[in-house]
Amino acid sequence: MDRIKKLGNRTFSSLKIRNYRLYFIGQAVSLSGTWMQTIGQSWLVLKITHSGTALGLVTALQFLPLLFLAPLGGVMADRFSKRKLLFITQSVSGVLALILGLLVAFDAVQLWMIYMLALALGLVNAVDNPTRQTFIMEMVGKEELVNAVSLNSAQVNLSRVIGPAIGGILIATMGLASCFIINAVSFAAVLLALYMMKPEHLHKTQRSEYVKGQLKEGLRYVMATPVLRNTLIMMVIIGTLSYEFIVILPLLAQFTFHGDAGSYAALTAAMGVGSVAGGLFSANRRNIDAHLLVKAALLFGLTMLITAVMPTFILAMISLVFVGIFSINFLSLCNVILQMKSSPEMRGRVMALWTVAFLGTTPIGGPIIGWIGQHADPRWGLATGGCAAIFAAGYGLVTLGKERYHKIINK
Repeated sequence: MDRIKKLGNRTFSSLKIRNYRLYFIGQAVSLSGTWMQTIGQSWLVLKITHSGTALGLVTALQFLPLLFLAPLGGVMADRFSKRKLLFITQSVSGVLALILGLLVAFDAVQLWMIYMLALALGLVNAVDNPTRQTFIMEMVGKEELVNAVSLNSAQVNLSRVIGPAIGGILIATMGLASCFIINAVSFAAVLLALYMMKPEHLHKTQRSEYVKGQLKEGLRYVMATPVLRNTLIMMVIIGTLSYEFIVILPLLAQFTFHGDAGSYAALTAAMGVGSVAGGLFSANRRNIDAHLLVKAALLFGLTMLITAVMPTFILAMISLVFVGIFSINFLSLCNVILQMKSSPEMRGRVMALWTVAFLGTTPIGGPIIGWIGQHADPRWGLATGGCAAIFAAGYGLVTLGKERYHKIINK
């Protein structure tokens, strides 16, 4: 019992910090709503167009601003209060969800409206995402960063289980509009958590002053630091072609397994279950090294390839559990390495580039995977992502293997 208790205390150690605990609870509610909207939006586009390419385009528009504007969002995160920035971005995100919900409820929604709202949400996320990533460090400090990032990743993916499950039920019983309206309401939980925080307990870093060329300075810093540069290149490869589940899973559900919104929700939930397990495992980790990142990328790619050839829906669900485990391991390792190896005054800009690599590449990869899924087969779209992850692992083996930083964190 004592060993189990110690394991539990170590796995959830960052939740002892009040500010992070409040944030964690608020995010638990809001992220479930976000995944409900993700399910609803994907199914809404397929319902209107029956087109994988259109689905890829909506996804691309939602993430296009991240590709070009996330570095600017990183500059803002370095310059301004992260807590105040999150108040603004989370509020606007809630309003956008409400607008889409009302348009669907009154049967007034058209495809171009979905495009515009997706683009607007992307503009908000260009600031919100790098701010949220660096705010974790501000809440917990370096000592608990690995644990907090891993728990946050597990939470994101637990919501991937809960959100789609609720979303599938809501679509079947109350209609698509309910997914968007309930998501809008869920943002209140994050706003309340931010309001209840004690600012004096935050580990605030010195804010950078405005000078010309801050974006270029951040790029030069990353390019001159091999650990950061090579880790980000791995993330670019995988972010572009492997992390396109928002596009490929609905296609797999509808066209490969001839399912409905519930089938899509089930596939997403299965991957979420694995991601939660992987996140909790990562939260218990104390040593971070380059070889773990390479292994995670390799196993991520192999499990995607295995899922692509699964003959039945049930076997695909089981395989996606393992995809979730290794995908979240790669993601959390990448996040922690970048934050720990960045100087404090550059962390916002470094994590903004991580946002570009992870999410901002979706406008490139989303339409590609959507096109492959529609015109070849969704299985080929999934296999393409698997091959990309394996290639990234090979790149990491060659480049990161030369770096002498085997123990980035060792407690």
